[in-house]
Order: sequence, then structure tokens, then C-alpha cells
Amino acid sequence: MISQQPDVIDLIRAAKQEDLGSGDITAALMESPDQPARFNLIAKQAGVLAGCEIAVAILAEYGSEIVFKWAKQSHDGQAFTDAPATLATLDGPLGAILSAERVLLNFLQRLCGIATITRRYAQAIEDTSAKVYDTRKTTPGWRSLEKYAVRCGGGSNHRTGLFDAVLIKDNHLSGVENQRFAPTIFNLLNRLDPRADKPSFVEVEVDNLQQYEQLLKVIGVDIILLDNFSIADLASAVVLRNEQGLQDNIELEASGGITLDTIRDVAMTGVERISVGAITHSATALDLSLERIPC
Repeated sequence: MISQQPDVIDLIRAAKQEDLGSGDITAALMESPDQPARFNLIAKQAGVLAGCEIAVAILAEYGSEIVFKWAKQSHDGQAFTDAPATLATLDGPLGAILSAERVLLNFLQRLCGIATITRRYAQAIEDTSAKVYDTRKTTPGWRSLEKYAVRCGGGSNHRTGLFDAVLIKDNHLSGVENQRFAPTIFNLLNRLDPRADKPSFVEVEVDNLQQYEQLLKVIGVDIILLDNFSIADLASAVVLRNEQGLQDNIELEASGGITLDTIRDVAMTGVERISVGAITHSATALDLSLERIPC
């Protein structure tokens, strides 16, 4: 469970400490902060739910007395189109729920926002052979949660970090001429330590079709990243690979400024992967609120 990962637990506790500090001085003014209270978690706009178990883990940090109950059919990945929509009900001490309110909403709004925009991208290409992938353009400390939200939205995860896969990019290859591209990549891959854990995949970025044609000659490359290629060049890259019978060995990934307006055209070229940094770095938080109701 993602809520039990040490990095997620640490993040929740850091957020609580940031907000609560030495105590909620406003809640302390109430005559009966321990009085029973009930709140509804409301989605004020349509979207996709992400963070069900995270919500429970957050509230547990504020007291075991808080009971969190999701509405029927509420689950991560659920799309809700009618807004406002009641997603869950909270019962517990008034003061504890009020203290937890903002941290709870901050997490859920962010995760639901990522899941929602990811779903839009995924739906735009759902009848093609391509899948939407995230990138490492994530909020520091939030990577595992944001990648989790991408999955809730129907997207796929790229590498987790620098440690689990090889991705040789243009900055690694600065100054390498096109005719030296293949031998340079070959030499780099020969430096992989055979005694170390095998990387999840080996990927190399190319900037033009000349580099791409060179790279098709290199054994051991799983994915080729076609960065800022035109639609015509993407289509040409697919044809070149398939003509050499490499479609079962090498996947092609398009990247670079891809939007909801352009992603379908990209997918129709035949690439298998489309990486979109915007689904994390530019996701808009979904509008959620806690509203107190009579017990």
C-alpha cells in the first residue's frame, strides 16, 4: 500500500507539523473541541478520484477517533461527472477534524488534479497503440504520490529516478557528431556493470532522424526517445524501425511540448509511448472542500 511507504508517511507528518506546529490555537478557543461532528468531503467540479488510502493515513495522524467513510462506489480512478458530488463523510471530534482539514484537502486536491488531467490525455488516445507516460518533473518529495495519481488517471509511469533505468539524453551526448552517435552509445552501454542490478530499461534520446538511424544499429537499446520530432518525422521513425523488423525489440517514445490538442496526432504516427511532463508539473488542483453537516 502506498500509504505505508516510508517516504509517504514522512511527507504526511512533515505536512502536519508545518501546518499544526505547536497546536491549533483557533480550535483551542472552542468551548467543546471534543464534541462529535460530521463533515462531507465535496467535489465542486468534475474529475477523477485519487488518494483514498492517503486520506485515511492523514486523518490517522490527527487521532484514531476520526472515522472516514467513502461514499458508495468511491475508489481511486473513479470519474465523477456530476458536481457538486459527495465523495466521503468524516465523523469525529470537531477540533481534530478542523485541524486536519487543510492538510487533507491539500493532498487530495493535488492528487485528484493529476489524475484528472492524466485521464484527459489517456482518453484522447485510448483507441490507439500509444500510452501516456509521466516524467521526473514532479514536486520534490511528492514523486511516489504523484506517479500514483498518474496511474489512477490511466497513465503509465516512466522511470522512478536516476537509479532504476538508463536514459542517455542530449546533455550526456553534447558535442557528439551524428556519424559518431552509434559507437558513442555502444561504448557507454558497455560500461554497465554486469554485477549490478539490471536497469529496468535502456533508453536513448535522439534529436533528429540521422541520429535515430545510427541508433537502430546499436544492440541493447529498449526505447528510443524522439524529442521534439515533427509529426512527419515521428511517422518516418516508425516506418524505419518496422522496415528493419525491430518493432518487437524497440519501443518509440515521443516527447516535447505535447498537449491535449496535439497528442492524438502524435499517437496516430504509431509510437508506443508519449511522455507528458504537464500531467504532473502543470496539473491544476481539483476544487474540493469539507462542509460541516448536522450529526
